[in-house]
Amino acid sequence: MLKLYIGNKNYSSWSMRPWVLLKQAGIPFEEIMVRFDSFNAGSSFKQTLGPLTPVGKVPVLVDGDLVVWDTLAIAEYVAERHPDKLLWPQSPHARARARSICAEMHAGFTALRSSCPMNIEASLPDAGGLVWRDKPAVRTDVARLTDMWRELLGTYGGPMLFGEFTIADAYFAPVCMRLQTYALPVQADIAAYVARVCALPGVKAWTDQALAEEDFLDFEEPYRLSR
Repeated sequence: MLKLYIGNKNYSSWSMRPWVLLKQAGIPFEEIMVRFDSFNAGSSFKQTLGPLTPVGKVPVLVDGDLVVWDTLAIAEYVAERHPDKLLWPQSPHARARARSICAEMHAGFTALRSSCPMNIEASLPDAGGLVWRDKPAVRTDVARLTDMWRELLGTYGGPMLFGEFTIADAYFAPVCMRLQTYALPVQADIAAYVARVCALPGVKAWTDQALAEEDFLDFEEPYRLSR
């Protein structure tokens, strides 16, 4: 059985992507949660991951003696291993588009990701309002996201970005969490897509477990001193 090493569900956006992908696709896997105690070389987190991957980060997928790290590599491996699950769109054109936007998310949107770190349990509309007012790069990131989503939903008819659920929707699920936590302003059609993503069984399972963690990590909390 596949093993997926992840970090805290409340905070780990990178872990969320492959976990949601596997769960939503109905692919069995064993979850191994490695708590974010710190990211120093001597931390339990780094000591656990060090023997698996030279980068010492989550997520990590283990399949027998094969170790795959990085969310894009994991997504591609899972899609190849389970072609029957149709995790990428079937048409070459749509599949290329899906890969392009996943790569864009993987490498970009740095202002949104740094200013609004994922924190599923929290409700931070005041912090979000200040970020929206003072961070034009965040407004630019959200505008790009909403333009992208609107165009894809219109092209492929919804309810997900390419019609049915694909890797692309799993990839943007953590962004949906950020939009909710920080109450960033989006128009009704985009809010409706966010709601549909949050209602996916795989996403709901992740968020329910994130809420149950009750593990406050101050170094992951730029806007709060306590839970």
